[in-house]
Amino acid sequence: MPWQIRKDPLDSPAVLALLREHLATLAPTAPAESRHALDLDGLRAPDVTFWSIWDGPALAGFGALKELSPDHGEVKSMRTAQAYMRQGVASAILRHIIAEARRRGYTRLSLETGSMDFFAPAHQLYRSFGFTTCEPFGAYKPDPNSTFMTLVL
Repeated sequence: MPWQIRKDPLDSPAVLALLREHLATLAPTAPAESRHALDLDGLRAPDVTFWSIWDGPALAGFGALKELSPDHGEVKSMRTAQAYMRQGVASAILRHIIAEARRRGYTRLSLETGSMDFFAPAHQLYRSFGFTTCEPFGAYKPDPNSTFMTLVL
C-alpha cells in the first residue's frame, strides 16, 4: 500500500479524534498511575516528534518518537485506525520510527506498553522488529502493569 507518512502538527480533526480514541481505549486497561500514553500537550513537547500515516485522504494511524538522551529514544503513541487494523500500518510507522532513530544516531530505542492480554498484538509486533524485554528505563519504575522493551540499533 502506498502509505504517506508525514510529520504532523497535531491539528487535524482526524488526528485529534484518533488520539482521543487512543487515550479512551487505554483508560480501562490499567490504573491511572500505570498509564503512560502522552496526551496532546505531551505529544507537542519539543522532545517528541509525531507522525501520521495516511491512505490518500484517510488517516490510517500514527506514532511518535521521544528523545530521552542524545543516543536513546522512546517509541510513543503507536495507534492504528480501526478501519486499517492488520493491514501493515503499525509496521510501516514503526519502521519509520526506527529509521529516524538510526538517522539521529541513537544506539537504543525503547518503549513501555501494557502487560495485559489487550497488549499482546503490540508485544508481538515489537518482538517481530527485534525488541526484547528490558528493565524500566528513563523515569519509569517497575510496575506489574507495564512491559518494557528495547532494541539495540
